[in-house]
Amino acid sequence: MKTHVKALVVGGGAVGASIAYHLARAGWDTLLLERDELTSGSTWHAAGLLPLFNMGYATSHIHDYSVKFYKRLEAETGLNAGFYVVGNLRMAQTQARMDEYMLYAATAETVGIPYEWMTPAQIKERWPLVRTEDLQGAIFHPSDGYINPADVTQAMAKGARQHGAEIMRRVQVDGYRWTGSEWIVSCTKMVEKGGNLVPSNERFEITAEHVVTATGNHAQRTARLLGIKIPAIPVEHQYIVTEPDPALRDYRAAGNPEHPVLRDADAKWYVREERGGWILGPYERNAPARFLYDVPESFRADLFPLDLERIEEEYMSMIHRIPSSETVGLKDDYNGPICYTPDGNPLVGPAPGLRNMWLAEGFSFGITAAGGTGYYLAQMMVEGEAEIDMASLDPKRYGDWMTTEYGARKNEEAYEHVYILHHPDEERPACRPLRTAPCYDRVKALGAQFGCVNGFERPNYFGPVDAPEGFDHDARSFRRGGWWQYAVDEARAIREGVGMIDATAFTKHLVRGPGATAFLDWFTCNRLPKVGRINLTYALTEAGTTRTEYTIVRLAENEYYLISSGALTTYDGDFLRKAAEDRMADFGWIDIHDVTTQWGVFAVAGPRARDLLNPLVRDADPATVLSNKRFPWLSVRNIELGMCPVRAVRVAYTGELGWELHHPIEMQNYLFDQIMAAGEGVGLKLVGARAQNWLRQEKSYRAFGNELGRDATPLEADLPRFVDMTKDFHGKDAMAATGIRSKCCTLLIDGPADADPWGREALYLGEEKVGRLTSGGYSVAFGKSIGMGYVRPDLAVEGQTLKVRMFDRLWEATVTCDSPYDPKNETIRKDG
Repeated sequence: MKTHVKALVVGGGAVGASIAYHLARAGWDTLLLERDELTSGSTWHAAGLLPLFNMGYATSHIHDYSVKFYKRLEAETGLNAGFYVVGNLRMAQTQARMDEYMLYAATAETVGIPYEWMTPAQIKERWPLVRTEDLQGAIFHPSDGYINPADVTQAMAKGARQHGAEIMRRVQVDGYRWTGSEWIVSCTKMVEKGGNLVPSNERFEITAEHVVTATGNHAQRTARLLGIKIPAIPVEHQYIVTEPDPALRDYRAAGNPEHPVLRDADAKWYVREERGGWILGPYERNAPARFLYDVPESFRADLFPLDLERIEEEYMSMIHRIPSSETVGLKDDYNGPICYTPDGNPLVGPAPGLRNMWLAEGFSFGITAAGGTGYYLAQMMVEGEAEIDMASLDPKRYGDWMTTEYGARKNEEAYEHVYILHHPDEERPACRPLRTAPCYDRVKALGAQFGCVNGFERPNYFGPVDAPEGFDHDARSFRRGGWWQYAVDEARAIREGVGMIDATAFTKHLVRGPGATAFLDWFTCNRLPKVGRINLTYALTEAGTTRTEYTIVRLAENEYYLISSGALTTYDGDFLRKAAEDRMADFGWIDIHDVTTQWGVFAVAGPRARDLLNPLVRDADPATVLSNKRFPWLSVRNIELGMCPVRAVRVAYTGELGWELHHPIEMQNYLFDQIMAAGEGVGLKLVGARAQNWLRQEKSYRAFGNELGRDATPLEADLPRFVDMTKDFHGKDAMAATGIRSKCCTLLIDGPADADPWGREALYLGEEKVGRLTSGGYSVAFGKSIGMGYVRPDLAVEGQTLKVRMFDRLWEATVTCDSPYDPKNETIRKDG
């Protein structure tokens, strides 16, 4: 038995087996531990479906890799993984569902996933057992199908062994201890007693340089052992197997091929053939979360009692869609735990606060994701970074504010939403409001319609306070929704007058100490600002790609205030602290504090911004405080607005004259009331995040998680002005060696009259796919759609005409100059 390994994988389901395979294939000495038998968790009762359909770019890549990987496993291992490539037919009862499929198809094209469109008549002709008169159409994936979960897991396990990995069954991990360079993992040999699996007296330790947890339903125990939070909690999932259907048997006996996996998303189920009958898998309402704190020792490859009443609606809709199934009886039923996360995406990447500890938890579609997760996680571990941006799956997208109750309720919601229309502007209601700025009630009373960012409520737009009859704030659309005109009015207010945005959710870190300056100079790629000034900069990955975007405010010689994305507070803070710890011996003592919840932020912007703020300024010469002479662009000043001390930063993400007003959170309501009172005389309009997103695209301001990420360097993002190549900084050599594989640009789009791009669409030159959008929206300055994205470097030239895929056709898109609105920054530097 190995007692010292490069990588220890804990968990022997499909995900753990894939990780062990890919690490071993990469040449790492790997050991996998499983507390029971391989596949004894959720893997054994999974239906084995392989749905490629996913709106996320990273997850689409993961699923695509899995499908291709499983097809070649048998040639490598000699084991048949039981892959039945029957295709996947996703049906639509409504035009809104077809719109969803068309948006997905645009994403699929960026990844290279094949698909076909089918009319109801074409469906009926190919599969006459399916009722189609109430369908709008379908999207068909010919390369998709289903697989035997146990077989594919065993095939990956055999492949891992062939590459040198060792697998030990019936070993439970009881503790983790970090020595500063490696992990000491305490283990207990498990034995069967009376049908249960219980700890024996045989205990031992394994030393590992890296540990990966893929513990599935046991994620809460793993979190407790590691002293962290992992919002992966199982939810009950039922599916039933019918007796043989005579009509289906006759259909197959006539020489017809197997039906594809059928999905009636509007009815919330999937169906596939199973030995002459059908498997029905519903995603019903009110499925409960289980094992919120622990999995009972007596629960092994067990199931819960079936709750047929809960899935009655879905069962009846299957009979409607496949009428011949009405007379067949039930043969088997399964109701088992499947892990979810609050947003339905798995947790893949480094654990928060820990070194060389990697999480692969919360897989609601574990069979589909297993192959790709192993591949891309192994890249992160072995090479330092994956070839795609994995930030959307990073475990640190949830902070310490997350509780067990929150995870359970949101995971139940995520389960219920598997087949709910996935609008790009969707906002799910469970567990809200939870994190609110002090002004929440005030802006809500003024019509704020909120989105949720890192648990924070943030206004998306401001609708009518007294909504007209029939107006639905919750109405979503794949086209221009009910909120669109309100966002247009808000964007126009900032361009023509003055608006205010609640930006309290921004992440804020205070970095200070004797080593702060030298550290930040090495940590970021731009030159540091002088005292009283600010600068935009980037922290890079080891691969030279963009890890984090920071606005750095220099408060003193060795004191800095760092502002970054509100969605990724823990993600940014963890990276910052670990980097500082690694280099403290080189640079000296560094003190880092997360002060996000100590400071509120109002962003005031527009040509009349000074008119709004001047009456509130308390100074010997208040009329000059906000002038260019006393307060130039890209500087910071401590000012007083009424009785509120404000750290004012002269910068505006909207590209207009403006200031970010960072203020003590406890004084937020006082400041809000003062600004609103002053705003009555200058036409102040409250503005939400959607209008801000459009405005920043008119200025070609890149957004982290969209244009900026771990799959592109700042130079590929076309930001050389923010990279100081005369100094040494982390990731510099790797960035330079990467070159320019693709280049970011802004495009003006002549799209459909009722829709704008969402930032997930493929870009074409003739018939050739040459790039993809990463952001999209509407431009009030140009009166048409706008987008940003990456294209082949030779095409990122002003005036280049391309095409963008929106819905069922290609629309003209023209590459414009960088910052098409006010390219010389004359407006933002306006004096007064």
